[in-house]
Amino acid sequence: MAYSGLSSLRVYPTRAGRDVAGQLNKTPGQTEEAWLEVLALAPGADTPGMRAQFVCHWNYAEFAEPGKSSWNLEVWRPTVDENTMVVSGCNPGGAEEAF
Repeated sequence: MAYSGLSSLRVYPTRAGRDVAGQLNKTPGQTEEAWLEVLALAPGADTPGMRAQFVCHWNYAEFAEPGKSSWNLEVWRPTVDENTMVVSGCNPGGAEEAF
């Protein structure tokens, strides 16, 4: 998928994924398992910035916007600290794309 000519990976969480993402007590193992599922389908997503965006969505999306259809990850977004990531709504460096 592309946004203003820039690449975007749309992650569509499964019901089971949403159920776990919506829990406060997720384990690091669950986070890693979910990320590995993304990489199995999109190996090119294996960058620090895209992983950080995914983890942000994994930890907060179901609380901030339950049932959001996709979690969008972009390689062109800057790699930032966790606080900046959360404040930016998991979309550092610019607004979330609209399709």
